[in-house]
Amino acid sequence: MDLAEQVFQTIKPMPEPLVQEILDFALFLRQRETQAEWQNLMNAQTHSLDDWDNDEDEVWNDVPAV
Repeated sequence: MDLAEQVFQTIKPMPEPLVQEILDFALFLRQRETQAEWQNLMNAQTHSLDDWDNDEDEVWNDVPAV
């Protein structure tokens, strides 16, 4: 029996309010993991843009957008 099946068999006899609480917690854990992945991507992007913010590139700040 795999882990997911063990979880299912464990919560199957529980009252529905407890099962809902377990589901809410599982969804919270999944959301937290997703947010951590996005935060890592945003941090990587921020660090890569640091190279663009330097004194040599200041001349481009006044170029009109077309």
